[in-house]
Amino acid sequence: MSHGFRLWEQHCCLPLLPTADLLELTRYPSGSYLSVNIGYSPQSTRESLELVTQFRRDALTDGRFRLVHSIEDAWPEVPSAETDSTLALAFDLEDAGPLEGDLDNVELFYELGLRSLLPTYNHANAAGCGCLDSADSGLTAYGRDLIRKLNEVGVFADGSHCSRRTGLDIAEISDVPMIYSHSNFAALWAHPRNIGDDQAKACAATGGVIGINGVGIFLGHNEPADRGGRIEAMADHIAYGAELVGIEHIGVGSDYSFDADDFNAELAKNPESYSEEYTRYGQLQWVPPEDLLGVSGVPGLDEVLAARGFSAADRAAVFGGNFARVARAVWRD
Repeated sequence: MSHGFRLWEQHCCLPLLPTADLLELTRYPSGSYLSVNIGYSPQSTRESLELVTQFRRDALTDGRFRLVHSIEDAWPEVPSAETDSTLALAFDLEDAGPLEGDLDNVELFYELGLRSLLPTYNHANAAGCGCLDSADSGLTAYGRDLIRKLNEVGVFADGSHCSRRTGLDIAEISDVPMIYSHSNFAALWAHPRNIGDDQAKACAATGGVIGINGVGIFLGHNEPADRGGRIEAMADHIAYGAELVGIEHIGVGSDYSFDADDFNAELAKNPESYSEEYTRYGQLQWVPPEDLLGVSGVPGLDEVLAARGFSAADRAAVFGGNFARVARAVWRD
């Protein structure tokens, strides 16, 4: 690791299969907090429960992970030798679909480590509208109840992949800070998955944090060879967000997909599930942990931000302190 900061990775993806190799996550440095996806719109309650159960079993068997029950598990105020040598593991859902309309399932998943949930993945569902919908009516009545339930249980209410109105509704309804786990700024790159300044300001007004991602098509740098360009673009979005809402509201949710080949195959097989803004660029590219952290020959994000004049305190906040602060305000344990 090229810097002394702990990393709070608010969203990354393994293959959504029980056969997924959890040990891929050890590409992140020890001491990191990782939120790993366990389902989006296609998954049933049963499938996501089976997945999270398998991930937890694999984590305990391997021994290099600690399962997150409390904020101290995730981000101890005084790190120990044990926490410095392990990875904190929690989970997120990228759609309300795996709840199957039963809000009590939020508590069920919470007990298994769920700490973040976004209502809609790209397209409208029972909870609200997605970022690829042409019509935008925001959260439904059920979606509003869902946000209240997330507040009650202690799970981040997440606006990523949601429509503009849905994101603004989350900010209006939530009694605690909301987040955008892995969203960039439309002002810098006009992609429908990126968020408007109004969404960012509304999130910050709740006390929340926006996690900047490293997906090529959301950064405008999707050429396979442009690894350094993607890091520089992430820094551009961090700098823009810091100017817009303050550095205390910016974090990292790289959205790195350890299932990148599967995702690209899905794009090719079912292009109707995505807009042209996903399919027109060819194979999607991501910033992997090694590039993000500057241990692969590409200048890492910390190095790039330091060169731009960001202080060590500001960089530590972006790399983890900001999301940890919000977790202390939202999580119940």
